[in-house]
Amino acid sequence: MRRMKAGIRISASVAAILALSIGMASAKEDAKVTEIVPVHSFSGAYLAARVAETDNDLDAAVSYYKRALTFDAENLMLQRRLLRALIAQGSLEEALPYANNLVKDEEASRLARLVLAIDSFRRQDFSGAEKWLEVAPESDLDRLITETMVAWSKIGQKDIAGGLKVLDSLSKPEWFTPFRDYQRAIVFAYDKQDDEAEKAFEKLFSGAQNAMSAETFARLVEAYATFLSSRGENEQALEVLNKTIDAGLGISPLPVLKDRIAKGEKLDFIIDTPAAGAAEVLLAVATELASGGGDAFVQLYLHLYLHYGLALQPHSDPLLIQLARVSERLEQPEKAIEYYERIGSGSPWARFAEFQIGLNLADLERNDEAVEHLKGVLAEDPSDIRAYLALGRVYSAQQDFKSAAALYDQAVEAIGEPQPQHWNIYYQRGIAYERLKQWPKAEPNFKQALDLYPDHPQVLNYLGYSWIDMNMNLDEGMKLIRRAVELRPSDGYIVDSLGWAHYKMGEYEQAVENLERAVSLQPEDPVLNDHLGDGYWRTGRKLEAIYQWSHVLDLDPDDDLKKSVEEKIEKGLPEPEPKKFANAAGTAAPVVNDSSDSPAETQKKPEPKDEAQPTEEKPAPATPETEPTQAESAPQPAVYTVKAGQTLWSIAAERLGNGERFREILELNPELRRNPNAIRPGYQLRLPE
Repeated sequence: MRRMKAGIRISASVAAILALSIGMASAKEDAKVTEIVPVHSFSGAYLAARVAETDNDLDAAVSYYKRALTFDAENLMLQRRLLRALIAQGSLEEALPYANNLVKDEEASRLARLVLAIDSFRRQDFSGAEKWLEVAPESDLDRLITETMVAWSKIGQKDIAGGLKVLDSLSKPEWFTPFRDYQRAIVFAYDKQDDEAEKAFEKLFSGAQNAMSAETFARLVEAYATFLSSRGENEQALEVLNKTIDAGLGISPLPVLKDRIAKGEKLDFIIDTPAAGAAEVLLAVATELASGGGDAFVQLYLHLYLHYGLALQPHSDPLLIQLARVSERLEQPEKAIEYYERIGSGSPWARFAEFQIGLNLADLERNDEAVEHLKGVLAEDPSDIRAYLALGRVYSAQQDFKSAAALYDQAVEAIGEPQPQHWNIYYQRGIAYERLKQWPKAEPNFKQALDLYPDHPQVLNYLGYSWIDMNMNLDEGMKLIRRAVELRPSDGYIVDSLGWAHYKMGEYEQAVENLERAVSLQPEDPVLNDHLGDGYWRTGRKLEAIYQWSHVLDLDPDDDLKKSVEEKIEKGLPEPEPKKFANAAGTAAPVVNDSSDSPAETQKKPEPKDEAQPTEEKPAPATPETEPTQAESAPQPAVYTVKAGQTLWSIAAERLGNGERFREILELNPELRRNPNAIRPGYQLRLPE
């Protein structure tokens, strides 16, 4: 399924849905804007709806689109937008009249037919569902979802062979294979073809793990285990679950299912209706795509398809979990809490949902509520290590490392003999003591975490960087960080740690090489961009440093980083103070060290590192280079008028085809060298031909 991510092209109809909604995830406008837009006219209502979408207020958007329709009831554009907003909101029932009206509308037909097909599944009108699904797919992903739903519509009509034939046709592209094979397994299990089902599940269990994300594989294991248990084969089900958990894939709800089966409970197979089977492909695709993160466009895309699945299976806890996670990625903690609160107390997902409710309360800065909530969850089961980790995360977010350390001490006592799955307790306890500047207590925890989970990139990174920061075990520290980069070469934060370690050791050329790579991996992170600016300055590339720092200000840095960067733009960096670092041979080598800070935590954006403050004396400005004399036959620079919202990078990308060519613009406009962000709308720039 990892290959699947590279092969997906979102269909035009879905892209249209997201195009209207894409601002929802990124806009930071004041939500009160929608309250002051006039709604006594068509244009007022329409604009209010668009503003509400931008503010991520779908309830208001739906209301305003309905209001706009009272002025122009036959307006197809409004009906399309309202249909899409209702789907994004999860109001499939309310979307039905608009879907019926737009079936023949070329732009909205596919969307409308899918809504009507889902409604037919809910009413067990499987022949009707098959009819609505008779549409030409616009992408491979369209075909996978549509054809799988067609297969389940045939199965609903008792045509099992016909359904399997449709699934068998999904042979290309290659990334279809695990989806198709999983669907075949659950069809066999649903139809009580037990021998065929067991063969299909065993084949997937033995060979599909490397082709799937951990969560997708865990769902497959859940299906396999419940299938075995439903047949009275609890011992075999426990064997499947134990193998998975022992391999480090004990994702909720597998440990809960294991406990229930161990107590002799006979579990029901998770697929009990054709609608549930159809919903499963939506869940599987969304889970797999969500594992790769993605931008707001992808997150909204997932949101829509998960709502389709929830319409088919209104009480599906895995779908609710995924919707909550999408809400978290879209920075909607209140919406996430709403989804988690719909998880029943008897669900295998119940405790996970309780942990997440506490963490989302903390994201809302309702910290006292978060702590009390998670203390209650911990009190219900003091042996549950996840509860310590969740509460400890809230303490750490509040910079209350003393409480976090004490909590992790309790967790270690509860653990007794540590097992591999306990590595994170020791890792987090090490972080807490390191932040408390109690390194003698911190270091043994990092080493214990590595003993339990050798080669864990986060632990390697943190321990290695800490050693370098404290001028000890330098060779071993760099070895650990390099190993972390080998294991996570696409993790911008870990690559940044390697670059920053070189920087702190005065190895500026190596630092820049890695810092540039880190920024290419995480281009929107202000801290990583700040580090690259520092690296440029130390290597004498001061013009690029100023541009890089200026770019940081466009990335919404926190107040401390913003202040530091603004001062660096004005004054540059001070001369580094030489320090003596002991090398492996025991001799001293002069190296510079600009700051003392902790490594970035790779589970989240790194905290800003405290760069040494510039000295009061302002460095002499770089002497502007004289513009080169051009031969009379040479082309003269073009003149470009800056528009609102543009930067040198965006102008270079738009007019010259590559944002990196901003340097050429600076060469032609030397007055901007000290502050490339001084350009304003109407500014006349000279551009290379």
